[in-house]
Amino acid sequence: MKHDLHVAAALRREFSDWRLWLARGIVIAVAALAGLTVVGFTWLTERALEHFFALRAAWWWAPLLWTPLCTGAIVWLTRRYAAGAAGSGIPQVMAALDSSVDSVHRGLFVSIRLSVAKIVLTAWGLLAGLSLGREGPSVQIAAGVMHGARRWLPKRSAVTEHGLLVAGGAAGIAAAFNTPLAGVMFAIEELSRTPEQRSSGLLVSGIVLAGLVAVSILGNGTYFGVIRVPEIGLALLWPGLLVALASGAAGGLFARLLIASLGGRSTDPVSRWRLRRPVLFAVACGLAVAVIGLATNGATFGSGYVYTKAMLSGEATAPAIYVLLKFIATWLTAWSGVPAGIFAPSLAIGAALGNDIALLTQYPHAATLIALGMVGFLAAATQAPLTSFIIVMEMIDGHAMVLSLMACALIASGVSRVLTRPLYSTLAQLQLGRMPVPPARLTTSAPAAPAPAADPPPGSPPPA
Repeated sequence: MKHDLHVAAALRREFSDWRLWLARGIVIAVAALAGLTVVGFTWLTERALEHFFALRAAWWWAPLLWTPLCTGAIVWLTRRYAAGAAGSGIPQVMAALDSSVDSVHRGLFVSIRLSVAKIVLTAWGLLAGLSLGREGPSVQIAAGVMHGARRWLPKRSAVTEHGLLVAGGAAGIAAAFNTPLAGVMFAIEELSRTPEQRSSGLLVSGIVLAGLVAVSILGNGTYFGVIRVPEIGLALLWPGLLVALASGAAGGLFARLLIASLGGRSTDPVSRWRLRRPVLFAVACGLAVAVIGLATNGATFGSGYVYTKAMLSGEATAPAIYVLLKFIATWLTAWSGVPAGIFAPSLAIGAALGNDIALLTQYPHAATLIALGMVGFLAAATQAPLTSFIIVMEMIDGHAMVLSLMACALIASGVSRVLTRPLYSTLAQLQLGRMPVPPARLTTSAPAAPAPAADPPPGSPPPA
């Protein structure tokens, strides 16, 4: 009898509070909207890249003019009107989640306006043929949409701004990669640093819903297709370990290079030129990306998705120099200052590295090492091994490789940690430098990056 009374009281508390149900409805509705937004963004970026390749097919020399001019224009517009849209987008969300940032200043990092700017400018970057991904930008876009829901929530709601940002950022990953589980893991591993007690289940539901929206519209297909994995035995041990170590070293060096070049230092002539003439510097970067793309017959242009899928299916092989050239093209794209993610290019670099090691070791099942290279380089570049492992597993339907992918991600991430600080938390610390009053160091990051040697002028964009 006493138990029945407790149940009745719990039911009354659950259903009598209209604010609770209103908050739930708003979060679920806005999560679906965030998923739809990322789906639309995906469609736009794919069409933009198709138009770039059509332009290149019509006039092979067109990228030599088109790519640098677009890069300069994107950087000028970003610096002038949407400084918070520059770079990946993940550091901005992490900065917005920092305890030193109040509600008034979160708009510097995430907002509906920045989401719209991110959509347009990132799609323009792919229209220009730059080596960038849309997944990092999707995080900032979806976080901006979810954060916009705060004004509709009832007062004293259990759903906080922090929770909305975490759910939005993770929903961006879930919808961009069509991988809901990876979105949840991304929220845990990268974004969420404080427990959301009563609303945690609701927010996870929002993340999964955003991924399911993408599935319902784009179909339940895997991002890179399905690879056929033979029975894994001891023959994989040596080449697999080689892939893990090589991708860990390459991804760690890539992250270290990005931190050094985006850190705003002016100790070398090129960095000083970037600080003084950012638009002209972006034009030069765009020209270099165009030259590299033409030298590789277009292989390094864009995100690398088509090329990676072809390698996994055995329809294409990458020349040994592709790893280096895609590495440089992606670095130059990020260094130029355009809104750009690194997830998809990182997967392409890792895939090519795995393919090279398969040729070197004469391992007969190249697709296996290609998948390991993808997870290894991504885990090393982001230092988020669990998220990277789940992303690749879900994208290739690689459940037969669960242990191999997880081991490779952990080894590669461990190698990277020896070589460099965490990429996103370091860049988030730099983002916090845009605050009117310098905030305390990120409580969840590695030691803060060195401050720039020269302060940028008011209204200028962040270093990353």
